Amino acid sequence: MALKTWQLDAAHTTVGFMVRHMVVAKVHGRFTKFEGKVVVNGDDLSQGSAEVKIEAASIDTGVEQRDNHLRSPDFFDAAAFPQLIFRSKRVQDAGKGHYRVVGDLTIRDVTREVTLDTEFLGKVKDPWGNERLAFQASTSIERKEFGLSWNQALEAGGLLVGERVDITLDVQAVAVAAEQAA
Repeated sequence: MALKTWQLDAAHTTVGFMVRHMVVAKVHGRFTKFEGKVVVNGDDLSQGSAEVKIEAASIDTGVEQRDNHLRSPDFFDAAAFPQLIFRSKRVQDAGKGHYRVVGDLTIRDVTREVTLDTEFLGKVKDPWGNERLAFQASTSIERKEFGLSWNQALEAGGLLVGERVDITLDVQAVAVAAEQAA
């Protein structure tokens, strides 16, 4: 079997998230700068691996003041901890094109195991002859577990910022290399 490496196509990939705001609303955001790769052994995706590095300072919720607060030591502390990193440890076939990608997520130098519920959307050739893979993946984390603990109590009860963060990935990756498996 040949190992094939697929580079994330940043122009066609979204690293997004959603968190509750003031209990009743949702704030959506994304990271705009990241790099990553997927390595697959033949067509067996369960024999694959993935690694993604995200620039913390590239957070974008559409509100500059909020984004600056999220970059600050109250949240990501992007100056001290410039990257969020995901490295897979194993891929479990969940049937019918679905996989559980289990790996370590590191935020603010805190590493926790997470599981990405992943759907393989297909493999195609683009108009320029490049092979592409597409995936959708999601997971949820408790932000306090990663040192993202800033919050403010609301007068009517509840917290300004929700504790759970839902993470969504829409990924296109382009084939870049093939090498013989050992």
